[in-house]
Amino acid sequence: MAALVLAMLLPVSLQSQQAEGTATLHGTVRDSAGKPVAAYVLLQAKGAPKPLTTYADSQGNYSLVNLRPGVYALHAEMAGFAGAEIPTLFLSPKELKTIDLTLAEQSASTKAPEFFDQPQFTVAGVTDTTSLGGHGSDTVVRTRETIAKDTASLGKTASSAPTVTETEKSLREKLVREPNSADLHHSLADLEEKLGNSLEAVREYQSAAELDPREAYLFDWGSELLLHHAPEPAVEVFSKGNHLFPSSVRMLVGLGAAWFARGDVDQAVKRVCTASDLNPDNSMPYLFLGKMQAAETIPPPELVEKLHRFATLQPENAEANYYYAVGLWKRRANPPDANVATQVESLLNKAIRLDPKYSAAYLQLGIVDAEQRDSQRAIANYQRAIQAAPQMEEAHYRLAQAYRQIGEADKAKAELQIYDQMSKESAENSERERHEIRQFVYTLRDPAPAQDH
Repeated sequence: MAALVLAMLLPVSLQSQQAEGTATLHGTVRDSAGKPVAAYVLLQAKGAPKPLTTYADSQGNYSLVNLRPGVYALHAEMAGFAGAEIPTLFLSPKELKTIDLTLAEQSASTKAPEFFDQPQFTVAGVTDTTSLGGHGSDTVVRTRETIAKDTASLGKTASSAPTVTETEKSLREKLVREPNSADLHHSLADLEEKLGNSLEAVREYQSAAELDPREAYLFDWGSELLLHHAPEPAVEVFSKGNHLFPSSVRMLVGLGAAWFARGDVDQAVKRVCTASDLNPDNSMPYLFLGKMQAAETIPPPELVEKLHRFATLQPENAEANYYYAVGLWKRRANPPDANVATQVESLLNKAIRLDPKYSAAYLQLGIVDAEQRDSQRAIANYQRAIQAAPQMEEAHYRLAQAYRQIGEADKAKAELQIYDQMSKESAENSERERHEIRQFVYTLRDPAPAQDH
């Protein structure tokens, strides 16, 4: 009965959002087994320069409103699936049309789709995410920025960078002679990035990938978009790259990082967990999972299980022990199980033994001590964290709280002053960087028109 009522109300809800005379298209994307798929949906109007884009939600539902009457092509895609397409779709004025799509899973024997649907692959749907806090915490924003930078560091190796004698002028002169050289476009992109010309860099990376869609060029294009907070086109590029190079660990990690930047943690964790399964001995996916959990109050169980595998496969890796400890602690019961606290402390102490300057491990030990109401031990561990990393804001803040609890008001005030000053400087630096990112996103969204020659 409830489903019937919902079905009756849905058209009314959608129609209420329509501008007069326009059409609405909605539907559900499922896999061949009937399960919903959070696919990427594109609607291309005949003669339009670029498609309208949206994402199906976790139930596979998508909706596109305020559509002009006309002829369209509808396409849905998702990494790991063959794309579904309706090449000709007619929309009439005030029409409310329902189109469901089915994506077939792509087996290992299935031929990878061609990378380009058109001669020029154009990213669309750029969204400025610099003001989005995810769950409302600045920790989420900072974690996204850190993961984006870490993703970019997986590409653009020193061997691919132009030599010091290769100036921008000389590269452009060579491109005049060899306009279809992917290597030259990629070298120019590396140089533009070094010079701080981010928009030019991403366009040159795109040119290189369009001319030669090799794994390295696609990865650098996607990571450049991600680095400058254009996650939606980054998802598109990494998804295409994953179709072409399903065995590339870093391509899946990049796709996960792009989903994380869009605020979809479930999709992000799924992609990076898959990357860890491709090569369980590779530390890189686990490190990304460990950093992703920093933004989660309660990380998904699949994430913590992969970190458990990390610690099991690499027991002498300090980060493996630390990240698994944090995952266990965040998923603890309330009230916490004494055995879990003991295991967490053991893992953290092992991380510190392996790396005596591991400030984050000292901080987490202090957090465990504080919850167990052992203020003196908490203070000692917070102090060790600060000694190892004096600029660690959270350690100063938590130390202030610990001092306050034992009645050391002056010491608490001093630590809070340090914390406030650090937070102010950090916020100013972040705002400068985010202003530059916003300029990049707006320029990318509205590229300059071609000039007549």
